Amino acid sequence: MKEYLNEDTLRLLIATVSFLAILVLVYFVYRFLFSLFKRRVLRSNRVLSNQAVELFKIPALWLIYWILFKIFARLFLSTLFIFPYLEHINTLLIIFSVSWISLQFIKVGEYYLLRKFDIQVSDNLKARKTLTQIKVFKGIATSIIVIIAISISLLTFEQARTIGVSLLTSAGIIGIIVGFAAQKSIGLILAGIQIAITQPIRLDDVVVVEGEWGKIEGITLTYVVVKIWDERRLVLPITWFLEKPFQNWTRSAADIIGTVFIYVDYSFPVDSIRTVLPEILQDNPNWDKRVVNVQVTNVTEKYKEVRILVNSSDSSKNWDLRTEIREKLINFINEKYPDTFAQIRIKKI
Repeated sequence: MKEYLNEDTLRLLIATVSFLAILVLVYFVYRFLFSLFKRRVLRSNRVLSNQAVELFKIPALWLIYWILFKIFARLFLSTLFIFPYLEHINTLLIIFSVSWISLQFIKVGEYYLLRKFDIQVSDNLKARKTLTQIKVFKGIATSIIVIIAISISLLTFEQARTIGVSLLTSAGIIGIIVGFAAQKSIGLILAGIQIAITQPIRLDDVVVVEGEWGKIEGITLTYVVVKIWDERRLVLPITWFLEKPFQNWTRSAADIIGTVFIYVDYSFPVDSIRTVLPEILQDNPNWDKRVVNVQVTNVTEKYKEVRILVNSSDSSKNWDLRTEIREKLINFINEKYPDTFAQIRIKKI
């Protein structure tokens, strides 16, 4: 038993127990002080400050623990054989701590910018443009921080530095191999950056892709999520929006003109629609009061095509408006001119 309880082992045991006890004590003191600080922030009624406090709650405690670990290692463990390993662990901890705090700063910045823009208003073009750039560049910044943190951590290992020197001697060949292997991945990331700058699509844009009508719900560096009208999600690689044609109904503005087609007999009086349509549209919240038009746009040997144009502040309202007009016009024709729907005439010989 004595051969195991030598001076170094005993010192390590005492230091470890003491360190763990202090960590527990610091945790409860930190928790108490943090609750006091949070109550003070809540009294200030600043939503951003409250969000920042929550984001930095754990990273701040982690940083305190790192400082304590550094002090204990220097004071009590500097003569032990494991001290170089502890120093290495300490270096890794500070790298990850700084990276973690940097990521939290990015989240705070994103939250601050998101609160300045509201995409729920009808005229939300500027908000959607800005939010799209924020989301994409947040992903870029996060990826860069994670890659740098992992790279620096690997360089702290002697074996990794040795491998790095070996790789540099054959950088040309490896560069070609990696270039071919990562071509698609790099292309996706570059496409994401291009989307953020040129913005053929933005968050909450109304688009028609693959024959589906929906809204842009999410944009990342590699893919785009389209929320389809029936709650399904269409996930497309981000390069799709740079390589293939698609419809963007809110590219310049959210307002839109919609069409309603009615197919009626030649005997139907079109002026009756021009008379009843203002009554249908009166006080209708889905109509923008700028465009209303009735025209005969086509004729065949069997019927004539009547087109009604109406506009709304956005595509969702326009859809509801068109369905309402179509329903009421069918009822109107059925009530006033029941024999004038499109029909096939058979002449007896």
